[in-house]
Amino acid sequence: MVNKVLLVEDEATLATIISETLADEGLDVCVAHDGIEGLERFRSRGADIVIADVMMPRMDGFEMAKRIRSIDNDVPLIFLTARSAIDDIVEGFEIGANDYLRKPFKMRELSVRVASLLKRRRKDTLVYEKPLEIGAYTFDTLTNKLTIADTTVELTHIEAKILAYFATHIGQTVESSTLMELVWKHDDYYNRNSLHGFIHKLRRHLRHDPAITIINLRGIGYRLAVSCSESGPNS
Repeated sequence: MVNKVLLVEDEATLATIISETLADEGLDVCVAHDGIEGLERFRSRGADIVIADVMMPRMDGFEMAKRIRSIDNDVPLIFLTARSAIDDIVEGFEIGANDYLRKPFKMRELSVRVASLLKRRRKDTLVYEKPLEIGAYTFDTLTNKLTIADTTVELTHIEAKILAYFATHIGQTVESSTLMELVWKHDDYYNRNSLHGFIHKLRRHLRHDPAITIINLRGIGYRLAVSCSESGPNS
């Protein structure tokens, strides 16, 4: 699986150097130039790691990180900054940063830290040696790819985490709190709304097999059900 990097950096030259270096190492790099654009890119395509400058126009890195953390509490986050005040560093870690690099830095140092955080993230993901069977679909947790007939879609990290859990608990009631602990490590009102949004996306991904249903058990959680009738993609 090619890991997705979201790089949010308003210095065009530095952004080019970082993106080209990481791309040469086999990573899929998406570049944004301010916090608002970065947040939009994260919402639309997700990321396996976020690298962000602190001082940026329109929305700074700290505010963007707070909003990203409300969507995905696990995605690794590295801050890049020319600021050295201890209060700034503390604030970054309190928001949920995994690492901090002061400018100027050596690209090798950034590459090593990115590789280390991605390795740690893979260990925290539900991965199975063989693809999981869900009705007429196959789900490869190594690549996060969901396939039916000739159609394949690559799920985001959060979608994959939720679906892998459902796929190993087909027909069982899964409490919302269980899924929120799995994805965000805590249960709160905002995460419940986010969870509902991800369930909606999974329903769309699974819509080509009418035998598959994700049932909403109001006030409790969800159940992934696969009927006994023959499964198959819609014509």
